[in-house]
Amino acid sequence: MVFLFRLVSRLPLPLLHALGAWLGWLVYGLSPTYRRHLRENIAQAGCRDALGTAVAEAGKTVLELPKLWLRPQAEVIARVVRVSGWELVEQAWRAGRGILFLTPHLGCFEITAQYYARFAPITVLYRPPKQPWLAPLIEQGRGASLKLAPADVSGVRKLIKALKAGEAVGMLPDQAPGVGEGEWAPFFGRPAWTMTLAPRLARGGATVILAWAERLPHGAGYHLHLLAPAGPVAQPADVNREIERLVRLCPGQYLWGYNRYKVPRGVKCP
Repeated sequence: MVFLFRLVSRLPLPLLHALGAWLGWLVYGLSPTYRRHLRENIAQAGCRDALGTAVAEAGKTVLELPKLWLRPQAEVIARVVRVSGWELVEQAWRAGRGILFLTPHLGCFEITAQYYARFAPITVLYRPPKQPWLAPLIEQGRGASLKLAPADVSGVRKLIKALKAGEAVGMLPDQAPGVGEGEWAPFFGRPAWTMTLAPRLARGGATVILAWAERLPHGAGYHLHLLAPAGPVAQPADVNREIERLVRLCPGQYLWGYNRYKVPRGVKCP
């Protein structure tokens, strides 16, 4: 499996995205559970028109990962062909403040931190994969250019330390947290178990920047978008509000198949 992963990483991005679109539809057709989650989530958000695009884009997300993890950093970040909002980063640098990048499962979320790491240190919250064989590949890929913080108490300490040093940290704010790590907050009109860590770090004085990399057609690369929050990010509901704002910009590239509304074991439904 590792050999196949390395082999896929050498394929050109346009081919990977073409194969990924096919893979997305294959999985959609073969997995009733995945299909149900995707359809329910996209309907909940009122984005049914984006369903076809979302199915294909989800497959692209999977097949581009080997290239993003295993190819040299210079080759990976060269795929970012356009950047909007970089002035927000420069303003934070001039202010000497740490940066909290909130990057939801939208577009190519893997490339955002790697691009920033070209200019300055960044620590990202990291949850080990369920497949053990993937762990060394991720650490080799992400770990080569990023500082990894495990999703536990020690990892939180690393994030806080980095922010106090004026460095950047990044996380997926729409990832479902565990027991004691979240609270219920509305997400597209439905309660979702939402992490409390992101607003906690934001309240500590970090500059919050929303980041997502738009996947351009035909494997042409990525457009990195950086945006300031529309309002304070002090509570989980604020985080979900900002994620919704980003998703509405490009609903076809959100990972709707992710079980965003799952109820963690030991957590009571609202």
